Amino acid sequence: MILNVVLAFFILFYERKSASSAWAWILILFFIPVAGFILYLLFGKRFNQKRLQRPAAYENSDFTEMVDHQLTQLKTDNLRNLSPVAKEMKDIIQMNMVRTGAPLSTASDVVIYNDGARKFEALFEDIRQAQDHIHLQYFIVKNDDLGNRLLALLTEKARQGVKVLFLYDDLGSRNLPKKFFDELNEAGGRATAFLPAILAGINPRLNHRNHRKLVVVDGVIGYIGGFNIGDEYVGKKIEFGYWRDTHLRVEGEIVHSLQNRFFIDWNQADDKYPMKYGENYFPKMESKEGPAMQIVESGPLVSHEDIKNGFLKMIYHARKSVYLQTPYFIPDKSIMDALKTAALSGVDVQIMVPHEADHIFVHSATLSFVRELVQDGVRVFKYKNGFLHAKTLIVDEKAYTVGSANMDIRSFALNFELNAFVYDVDATLEMTNVFFQDKKLSVEMTKETFKNQSLLERAKQDIAKLVSPIL
Repeated sequence: MILNVVLAFFILFYERKSASSAWAWILILFFIPVAGFILYLLFGKRFNQKRLQRPAAYENSDFTEMVDHQLTQLKTDNLRNLSPVAKEMKDIIQMNMVRTGAPLSTASDVVIYNDGARKFEALFEDIRQAQDHIHLQYFIVKNDDLGNRLLALLTEKARQGVKVLFLYDDLGSRNLPKKFFDELNEAGGRATAFLPAILAGINPRLNHRNHRKLVVVDGVIGYIGGFNIGDEYVGKKIEFGYWRDTHLRVEGEIVHSLQNRFFIDWNQADDKYPMKYGENYFPKMESKEGPAMQIVESGPLVSHEDIKNGFLKMIYHARKSVYLQTPYFIPDKSIMDALKTAALSGVDVQIMVPHEADHIFVHSATLSFVRELVQDGVRVFKYKNGFLHAKTLIVDEKAYTVGSANMDIRSFALNFELNAFVYDVDATLEMTNVFFQDKKLSVEMTKETFKNQSLLERAKQDIAKLVSPIL
């Protein structure tokens, strides 16, 4: 009890957590004193930024100059070639520039992949055609058929003289055998773990993981989205069934933003093999028309929850519709208020979540939040054709964002995330069509749905919601 009291004071006055998070932890300490203390050490500790303060940190002066130049032009309404949608979303664009250093770029080509087999078929073909370098970053890499096929292809390209770098999260890929990347490393490639375990096989840092998924091939082709590397992501695991996710394949100058992000993350993770700027990594491209985009990052290194703030700005911009897909819906009060305000003011707000859960407690919390939103006119659908892992937000059929960030507190504040923000009518119409195709495979949850739930089910949801700030 003495330890609990001391830790409670520590959480309240030293850790400087949000009030909801602090009280959630204190509740856990009160109800499960010993286990709660251990859980706090695993899940609750504040992030130690020193582990990522590398002397070889990468900085790209070209990007800094570009953002400064674009900001000046935005403030004086002189940013050239702004599309009507980009002009309308100028405040979002400016916020992303100021906060995350994300320049406004264009994509000469954007392909949406919502099927894992098609996404990886395209990725494997781009890797086969690579001539100079292949940079990959994934949260989860598995030692299964898909993982081994990818590794074999990368090893072959490394033997051909193509520079292959693979950044993976140590905890997300915790089941990989120690020798998994040996053949790639021997062939001249290099694989590095993000925040590796201090002791072999033991990684107590369960929060603050690198949840990003991106690939850059030869500096001209990029991938960003929600798919990880594993057989379930191509629908080969019975317990998950069909895996419904969303990923983008992009070409054009926007790829430089993905490349820049990879360089920063790589140099934070691997100070023994730092990346340096080279023209081969950032090849000059002819300016072509295409969707205006920004690559926006967020993570525990900064105080602002930048991707969440982007979500908020988009929702408050909405005048017609807000369409949201997320596997885990555990929003904070600001997101809940924004969605309620939109729905009550006549905006068509529709949310899609999975029918089946991969995390029971998190799913119960999700249902508790959508139950509340339904009361204020938000329409909620459960996707029934497998597991929905897509993370998309579409506003007014004019702009959307897709990437690694879920609509939950973990993605807002604890993990390192990466999203593409797209400002274009034609590109957004395609994403909207994907949403409505998924809607045909979903069932709506209404007020009656929740009214007919058992007391036990409602109790599970209410308890899960109570501790949701730390999920």
